[in-house]
Amino acid sequence: MKKVVIGSRGSDLALWQAHFVEAELKKLGCEVEINIIKTQGDKIQHLSFDKLEGKGFFTKEIEDALLSKTIDLAVHSHKDLETTPPEGLMIACVSERANPADILLINKNAVDNNEKWSVKKNAIVGTSSARRKSQVLAYRSDVQINDLRGNVPTRIQKLRDGNYDAILLAKAGVDRLELDLSDFLEVVLDPEEFVPAPAQGVLGLQIRNEDKELFDILQKMNFPDVQKRIELERKVLNLLDGGCQLPLGVYCDENHHLFVSFAKGLENKRIALDYKVNEFEGMAEKVIADLNQ
Repeated sequence: MKKVVIGSRGSDLALWQAHFVEAELKKLGCEVEINIIKTQGDKIQHLSFDKLEGKGFFTKEIEDALLSKTIDLAVHSHKDLETTPPEGLMIACVSERANPADILLINKNAVDNNEKWSVKKNAIVGTSSARRKSQVLAYRSDVQINDLRGNVPTRIQKLRDGNYDAILLAKAGVDRLELDLSDFLEVVLDPEEFVPAPAQGVLGLQIRNEDKELFDILQKMNFPDVQKRIELERKVLNLLDGGCQLPLGVYCDENHHLFVSFAKGLENKRIALDYKVNEFEGMAEKVIADLNQ
């Protein structure tokens, strides 16, 4: 029986992800242990994401533990990973894609059904994501955006406490935690219009390149079509040389329809593109050429 040590952040969502993978590995006959690792992103709570230096600030310490062989497997929200993997590590397997959409959670006293997404005029909306800021302002230039940090339950509590009228979250994370949101209006944003982060809703399972035995086991859990689609999404991100601080959304659906939202900065006009992907090879380069026109 293969023993696998999983490295995970300590947040509720990260642990849900780690336990999900643990259950899948146990079905395949592995013995599993979970190690909790604190990352830079967990320790620095007062800065907006785009102020944090470098990329991969939710992953670096976990990747270091993989390289030093303290753990065998890292379970990441795929969208948090750098697009250029560290030397010696690889994503061996991806999960099925959960709902990729973002949701707007709105306090009941800030609901106005006459406005787009039912959030009142001049509302205070919480998010620290440049991608979300850029798209919200493209559709609702009247709203005020304030930074929002913390894990999912913490963010929701800040909304409950009245610090914001509405907040933006990934639907996959909220669904996985099975949180009670009955005191809010929950508006699911259409991913074709409000474009998600590359690989949103997908877990990436990272191992050392040399760990052939674990690689073979993980192939039994892999979803090749999801892998192909998110590789395209992430390649666009990679070619723009961006981390999660870039105002970029890229989403390729099950029918291989590709949606892109990009702004050079928050003060710049947002560009929205969409394509039917017949050939994955060269597609990301085409998107970049179109964005640069």
